[in-house]
Amino acid sequence: MSAETTLDVSELRELVADTLDVELSALTDDVLLIEELGVDSVVALELMVTLEQRYGTRIPEEELGSVRTFPDIHVLLNRKLGG
Repeated sequence: MSAETTLDVSELRELVADTLDVELSALTDDVLLIEELGVDSVVALELMVTLEQRYGTRIPEEELGSVRTFPDIHVLLNRKLGG
C-alpha cells in the first residue's frame, strides 16, 4: 500500500460516519448499518463512491452489499488495498 492508501481505522471510521451522517460515537463495531443506522441503498451508494474516491479502488456493488458493520467495511477495504 502506498502512503496515500494506508488504511487508518480512525480516519476510516470518521469518513464513514460523515458519509452516513451519524455521530462518530454511534458507529461502533457492532452496530448494524442498515437495521440500526437506517442506511438505505442511496446512502450505501454514496458510501461506495466516497470510499472508492478516497482509497483509489473499485468496490463492486455486490461486495458492498455484504457489508453489515463497520468492521466489514474495514476488512473489505483491507482486502481491496492488499493489506
